[in-house]
Amino acid sequence: MATVDTVYVETEEQRIESWRMETLERAGYDRRAAAVLACRKDVDLHQAIALLKRGCSPELAFQILL
Repeated sequence: MATVDTVYVETEEQRIESWRMETLERAGYDRRAAAVLACRKDVDLHQAIALLKRGCSPELAFQILL
């Protein structure tokens, strides 16, 4: 019996979302919030980070962005 090897190929969109999530986590968002924001095409990454740099709490920034 032959075995089948499954190869997982990450799409460009998945790579971008992973990068966005990592960037948002480094900026100060928790893992869950970063994952939600990273998947949203209507959320500007630079604005999300700027809110935190201006002193906004990650929780409030998350609410503002959604």
